[in-house]
Amino acid sequence: QRVLDATQLYLGEIGYSPLLTAEEEVYFARRALRGDVASRRRMIESNLRLVVKIARRYGNRGLALLDLIEEGNLGLIRAVEKFDPERGFRFSTYATWWIRQTIERAIMNQTRTIRLPIHIVKELNVYLRTARELSHKLDHEPSAEEIAEQLDKPVDDVSRMLRLNERITSVDTPLGGDSEKALLDILADEKENGPEDTTQDDDMKQSIVKWLFELNAKQREVLARRFGLLGYEAATLEDVGREIGLTRERVRQIQVEGLRRLREILQTQGLNIEALFRE
Repeated sequence: QRVLDATQLYLGEIGYSPLLTAEEEVYFARRALRGDVASRRRMIESNLRLVVKIARRYGNRGLALLDLIEEGNLGLIRAVEKFDPERGFRFSTYATWWIRQTIERAIMNQTRTIRLPIHIVKELNVYLRTARELSHKLDHEPSAEEIAEQLDKPVDDVSRMLRLNERITSVDTPLGGDSEKALLDILADEKENGPEDTTQDDDMKQSIVKWLFELNAKQREVLARRFGLLGYEAATLEDVGREIGLTRERVRQIQVEGLRRLREILQTQGLNIEALFRE
């Protein structure tokens, strides 16, 4: 009951933060980029409801709603710090990628450490959360020394836990060219979206389509057919191969090349392909 009350209290508080118009968004984003703290805070506070909306989609995945919101807020802060309004798309589009990425990373960390002793899980989560917070603040992955200083812990203890995390991480399958991905939830579950989600997701689709046209024609067609873009229905490697007269293996190779090129394009804009294509 106490957790429920805390959640309701938080939701009630953020409900009073007014949304920004497109013009206000550009104005405050430009000022935030120049280091204006008040504008940065306004950008964050005006988008807290976006974090809650996204966090709700990850219920029953091992983390409480407030924990999901807390992780998503870290992604929102990162998005405000990195957003450039001159690139031509709305902040909600950009922020959604960062919010999903931080939430999904937190869920992944939780699910892969669940079999460890509970006191180890708690200690490791403290280190991982501190590392994420420092990475946002420092703009680089923090060293064991920086984490230890932040937590006032011995460096050896931090190093030991980070090595444990690396060993656990090694059993996870990373996003790679060979893995089969589903596009953003918006492309698979449009029927569940409300009006506000639909507007956001239309912005995302337009951006994705724009990036697809930076690929060569074959890569663009394969990715469009595989992931249901540009008017195509999502299809298997075999089905795509039959449609365009190529073997399954050749289609897979073109998909790998296309995703690699998309990754390069997104990285130049401060985005991460893992936030677009997920398991």
